[in-house]
Amino acid sequence: MNQTCPLCDNYNIRSFDRDSNRTYFHCPVCSLIFVDREHLLTFSEEKSRYDTHQNHPNDPNYRNFLNQLAQPLLERLVPPPLTGLDFGSGPGPTLSIMLAEHGHTMRIYDPFYAPNPQVLQESYDFITCSETFEHFYTPRKEWRMLVDLVKPGGWLGIMTLLYDFKNDFASWYYKNDLTHVSFFSQNTFRYLAQQDKLHVEFIGRNVILLQKPSIVHLPQDHVSH
Repeated sequence: MNQTCPLCDNYNIRSFDRDSNRTYFHCPVCSLIFVDREHLLTFSEEKSRYDTHQNHPNDPNYRNFLNQLAQPLLERLVPPPLTGLDFGSGPGPTLSIMLAEHGHTMRIYDPFYAPNPQVLQESYDFITCSETFEHFYTPRKEWRMLVDLVKPGGWLGIMTLLYDFKNDFASWYYKNDLTHVSFFSQNTFRYLAQQDKLHVEFIGRNVILLQKPSIVHLPQDHVSH
């Protein structure tokens, strides 16, 4: 087996499941479940599937769905205005609009629909990733980038359906979308939080809030000269 875990780079990965379309592996270190690299879609194949999405900012059902992340995050983003980035905004950016309606200044980035590298050169009070993490082919790279973009004391708000190892993976609908290639559990985010010394909170089955520690200023007499 020549593959390594795309999140923690562990070589000791294990076969986990196989269906008619793909093979899945599990990493015992970070607990990520991921698709065999040979089964990843091409850029054009992936985009053609996203082009079929009908998400729209004026759709109340879509707004209610996104509110699972927006509402608990907004409770922690005080006082406005703060500056945020919606990473993976999709073909119909909506979460950024919802947060801007509460007074926050928003930027968006999406590799398919808003590929503006300039916004990745700034730093942010908070970053949102709604239904994005499961699409990452190289989650280690994206994780490192996102954490580095968050200012000390800032928040990273993620929405992705977490896998519960008590349940049967073979019958889990979330894996059947061929653009879903990285599957996280609470243990995965606990591992990541521990690695980067982040505070992590889980809300329901699909919302993860992580806070970066603030910079601690030592008393003047403790500063080395």
